[in-house]
Amino acid sequence: METKSNPTVAPAPSRSVLGIVCLTVFLDIVGFSILFPLFPKMLEHYLALGGSESAIGGLLAQLKELAGGNQIAVATLFGGALGSAYSLLQFLFAPIWGGLSDRIGRRPTLLVTLFGTAVAHLLWVFAGSFGLLIAARVVAGICAGNISTATAVVADTTAPADRARGMGLVGMSIGLGFILGPAIGGLSFHFAAVDLSGTWQEGLAWNPFSVPALIACALAFINLAWVVTRLPETHAPDASSGAEAGSQRRGLNPFAALSSLAAPGVARVCLLNLAFLTIFSGMEFTLTFLALERLDYGPAQNAVMFVVVGLLIALVQGGVVRRLAPKRGEKNLALLGLVFLIPAFVLVGLAQSQTMLYAGLVPMAVGSALAMPCLSALVSRYATESSQGLALGTFRSMGALSRAIGPLVFAAIFWRMGSQTPYLLGAALLLIPIAMCAGLPPVKAAK
Repeated sequence: METKSNPTVAPAPSRSVLGIVCLTVFLDIVGFSILFPLFPKMLEHYLALGGSESAIGGLLAQLKELAGGNQIAVATLFGGALGSAYSLLQFLFAPIWGGLSDRIGRRPTLLVTLFGTAVAHLLWVFAGSFGLLIAARVVAGICAGNISTATAVVADTTAPADRARGMGLVGMSIGLGFILGPAIGGLSFHFAAVDLSGTWQEGLAWNPFSVPALIACALAFINLAWVVTRLPETHAPDASSGAEAGSQRRGLNPFAALSSLAAPGVARVCLLNLAFLTIFSGMEFTLTFLALERLDYGPAQNAVMFVVVGLLIALVQGGVVRRLAPKRGEKNLALLGLVFLIPAFVLVGLAQSQTMLYAGLVPMAVGSALAMPCLSALVSRYATESSQGLALGTFRSMGALSRAIGPLVFAAIFWRMGSQTPYLLGAALLLIPIAMCAGLPPVKAAK
């Protein structure tokens, strides 16, 4: 069915839609990343609130003994488990949202996920117990499919030759979100001057992190209102063959969805994304804990660190990728980015000073900024026009699976073998996605 034959699809110019998508992604990432610099302190508060007599407290006492009394290592392991649970839910639901967006359209799918995200942040505002915090993260994880749907909107409204540029602008929006989000989180907590040692009520109640959570909640509702009023439908559902039902069934099993995408290159890029992000997410997640152990970083210092990294990512994705991808090719840029990450991981892993830490963070930011949007563009270029939503949803799902594996595995290595080992091991393991990227098939010529 031709897109123009469906009256529900608004004939909006691609640039207008791209701007709306970029702002939507930006606001979403700001709300999501507010939590990042707070994570070590959040674990400290909620675990102290539960007390040593609770089941969680008893487990932590045993883990601390196994770690030789290293409290930071224990917090890293426990945080890795929580972060992995969030990403596991995203892994399970991202292809469902992608397939659903192929079936009913991008706009209603985005509205559902954005509303769920707003509800999750609202629950965090009143998460006076660790159980309520977990519930908020569960809801957020289930609804974290809006990025895959947003990238499908970009695929709908850009020509194949311009797709990397569109993905680069979305990536720039993500990078800018990661600049502002951690800054808001760390600085709002810092200036609120919250006393973590004070008396806090358990249950459905105000908590030390309610101010950053309230900001995240407000941004989520603003984002929802923005999509309601400004975003047109960009995809015409094809109801002629019953493919929607099959797409929905495949969405319940991401690996079945992967096997159903028969276009050359799609499966390999998805598996490459799985390998790469398993390693990268482990490094990314343990970074604040490494900074705490080595340099005694708190929320404010973590906020500055994320701002610097996010600014570099935004500059590279919005400038370098957008201009070089049409000339050099997405595959070559992705490969270059993966190679950049090897010395970056080594420098961060060996860092004993702020100077050396930032010397590693710069190539880490540049490498990830080159690789991520180019891999997204590649999977879109390899996929057929009728399977863009499912292909991108499955791609994001593989990324979410990697974020379910990476934080837990590398946090466990951090816990048992020290903060240096995960980074040196990660540098060596990067040879796997590098080899996979080098073996990708040629990209089909843009029409």
